[in-house]
Amino acid sequence: MLSATTRHRLFQAGFATIAATRADRWLGPATRGRGVILTFHHVRPDEGGAYAPNRLLSITPAFLDRTLTLLRERGFAVVPLAEVPRRLAGGGPPFAVLTFDDGYRDNREHAAPVLRRHGAPWTLYVTHDFATGTGRLWWIELERAIRGLTRVRLPEVGLDLPAADDAEKVAAFAQAYRALRAGPEEGLRAATLRLCGEAGIDAGAIARELCLSGSELRDLARDVPVTLAAHTLTHPMLAKHDAATARREIVEGRARLADLLGAVPEHFSYPVGDPGSAGAREFALAREAGYVTAVTTRPGHLFPGHAAHLHALPRVSVNGLFQTDAALRALLSGVPFLAWNRGRRLNVA
Repeated sequence: MLSATTRHRLFQAGFATIAATRADRWLGPATRGRGVILTFHHVRPDEGGAYAPNRLLSITPAFLDRTLTLLRERGFAVVPLAEVPRRLAGGGPPFAVLTFDDGYRDNREHAAPVLRRHGAPWTLYVTHDFATGTGRLWWIELERAIRGLTRVRLPEVGLDLPAADDAEKVAAFAQAYRALRAGPEEGLRAATLRLCGEAGIDAGAIARELCLSGSELRDLARDVPVTLAAHTLTHPMLAKHDAATARREIVEGRARLADLLGAVPEHFSYPVGDPGSAGAREFALAREAGYVTAVTTRPGHLFPGHAAHLHALPRVSVNGLFQTDAALRALLSGVPFLAWNRGRRLNVA
C-alpha cells in the first residue's frame, strides 16, 4: 500500500503533467461527461501547523470562491442536486453540483457567504446524531487524542507508536488510521474513545462543538438556497455492518431526519462512500428507502449511463491538500479519472 506522502507526490505530479500538456483542454470534451458532483467537508481559514492529518477535508473560503469562479469560467452551470436526473437525460452545458458532508458549523459561517455571493445552490448532507450532539466523529477523536499523547498504544492492532513531536504524530496518525480502518468499526470506535480518555479529551463534546444543531439547520434552510439531505443516523461504514444495521441507518435515518429537519430528505450520501463502505446492497437499500439520488465518494464525472444508477453516483473531492488552479482544472476536466477508473465511465457495481 502506498504511503500518504507517496500518494500526495503522485497526485501532485499528475496535476502538473495535466497542466503542462494541457490535457484538461484536449481530453476534457471526452472525459468531462454531462456534469460533476463536487464533495466538500470543512470550509474555514487555514489554521496552519505541521500536525493536521485531517487537513485534506478542509479548504479555505478563498479556495471555495476560486472554485466557483473557475466553474463559471469553464462553462459549468451550478445547479441544485434535484436537477441531476433531468440533466443526465438531456443536453445543455456541463453542470456542477456542490455537496458538503456531515453538517459542519463552518459551512454556515464560512461557506454560505461565499455561495450566496455567487448565487450558487448547494446541498448539505446531515448525519442525524451529529446534529443532535450525540454522534462520534472518530477521525477527529483520533487526531485530537494523538495531539495530546506522547505515545499511541493500540494493542488491538499491534501498534505502539512514538508521538513526541509533530513528525512522529503525523506518522502515528497515518499508521493508526490505516490499521483501525482495516478492522471492524466497533473496534475502531472503541480504540479512539479509549485514546481520547488517555489524552483527557471529551469525545462526546466534539459533535456539539463542530456540527450544526437541528435548530441551526432549520434556520439555515430558511435563509439560503441549501438542500438538506441525509447522511445516516450515526455515520457508519455501512458495508461493514449486517443488513439490518445498514437498513436502519438508511431507512430509519430518513424518518428521524425528517422529524429533526422539518422536511423529508430526498437525497442521501453514503458515509466514507468508497467501495469498502458502500456497494450493491447499500445502493438497493437507498433506492428502497425512497431517496431520489444517493452519492458515493467513488471518483468520477457523470455520464448519461448514470441515469440508470441514481443511487450510485460518483463525486469528485475538492481536496484540502491540493488547493491550486492546476488541481482544480484537472479535476473539472475529468482527465484524472480516465486512469483511475481504468477507462470506465460507470463504476457502480
